[in-house]
Amino acid sequence: MKNLKIANLAVIIGSLINAFLIVLIYGLDIQVPKVAEIFIRWVGVSTFLYYGLVKSSLTVWVFISMIVGLALGTDLPEFSIELNVISKVFLKLIKTVIAPLLFGTLVVGIAGHSDIKQVGRMGWKSLLYFTIATTLALFIGLIAINFSKAGAGIHKQDKKENLQYDPNLLSFKVDTLSKEYTLLYDQKALKEAKPKPKQTTEEVILHIFPENIAKMIYEGQVLQIVVFSILFAMGLMMVSEPHKTRMIHFAEDLSEVMFKFTHLIMYLAPFAVAAAIAYTIGKMGFGILVNLGILLATLYLALFAFILLVLTPIMLILKIPILKFWKAVIDPASLAFATASSEAALPKAMTAMEAFGVPRKIVSFVIPTGYSFNLDGTTLYLSLATIFVAQAAGIDFSWSQQLGIMATLLLMSKGVAGVPRASLVILSGAATMYDLPEWPIAVILGIDALMDMARTSVNLIGNCLASVVIAKWEGEFPSE
Repeated sequence: MKNLKIANLAVIIGSLINAFLIVLIYGLDIQVPKVAEIFIRWVGVSTFLYYGLVKSSLTVWVFISMIVGLALGTDLPEFSIELNVISKVFLKLIKTVIAPLLFGTLVVGIAGHSDIKQVGRMGWKSLLYFTIATTLALFIGLIAINFSKAGAGIHKQDKKENLQYDPNLLSFKVDTLSKEYTLLYDQKALKEAKPKPKQTTEEVILHIFPENIAKMIYEGQVLQIVVFSILFAMGLMMVSEPHKTRMIHFAEDLSEVMFKFTHLIMYLAPFAVAAAIAYTIGKMGFGILVNLGILLATLYLALFAFILLVLTPIMLILKIPILKFWKAVIDPASLAFATASSEAALPKAMTAMEAFGVPRKIVSFVIPTGYSFNLDGTTLYLSLATIFVAQAAGIDFSWSQQLGIMATLLLMSKGVAGVPRASLVILSGAATMYDLPEWPIAVILGIDALMDMARTSVNLIGNCLASVVIAKWEGEFPSE
């Protein structure tokens, strides 16, 4: 307790030191010797490092790593650019999780919880409601990010070096047989930047379906993995016992192992965030911090818009008592926000909905199933983050392309609510699928904890309301 008090005091002192330095240099425009500036800055950073050692929390270390990355990028820009390899290693490890995690969670989510004979009308009603709600969440996120353009202009901040070349060393080689030519510089072939050919409708449809399991995993074809997993789960539902139970247990065990594997990878997150922020600041300057602030504000406003424009009208149409509902969900939603954990708030949410008047049989089916298929906050975030990555890279997707991405995300986001930073896994998969760069994802990770708190609480609120909607639909919710 004593060490924690000292650590808290150290953070306050460190914050004041850095604030004083910023005001001195940028506010009052006072010239401070470079050595003194660096020394004062790192004294402030060291207080945050001490606080991290005392708290021993991964979330705290992610925030602290942002501060360390900012300091490194400012003071050692050339060295910081070389640190990019650390964030690349982290993202490579995250990619290894995608295929087994999606397979395990989708098989369990469909074959283990969607027995049509058992759940009857409640099953298809829930899935229909979940699909409509998450689709609306995706559209709101898409509209929000296209309006705010949080990632626009980042690629222009890149400090490009002037290219020096000798025109006398330029030449070309002609292949008379194939009637093709190759550009050469100093007798070495130059790579030609060819635009990616536009896919036909037939190619787009064929690309959805896998032809080889190993190939789809190797190429990171996430949509193909999702389609394969769904078909596998549907086939598993038709298998007789005990084979069905054994396979479901295998999928559950695989999912559990991948959860732990993801947990191990997340220990690298502070290093990856520090490296990504340092690399970005060293290469592009401080302008990207403004973009991250806009992204964070866009997410919170979009989530608020989703509650106001989607969830509230649903309550009004179905005559669900709004104030009474909010009183019921405020405690579990606050817990979800504070812990950024769906599991931590799940028991409390189920108890709250039973007390609100939803029958236990509906609560026990809809809310757990919703955590696999009704991630309103997460799907909204994914639409924001994916387009942010494209904007950051200077890639301009048309509205039809963005709608295609949204359809993919709608499928990809199912079944991974229990994974720490599950959205990061899905986002990495989407980036691979649509040839987006990885570095903006590592930069987003720096503020992911703040975004995770909001999207997790909205996930919970959405699932609580879903249980009331299904109870109303089944005629089992008490009238006021």
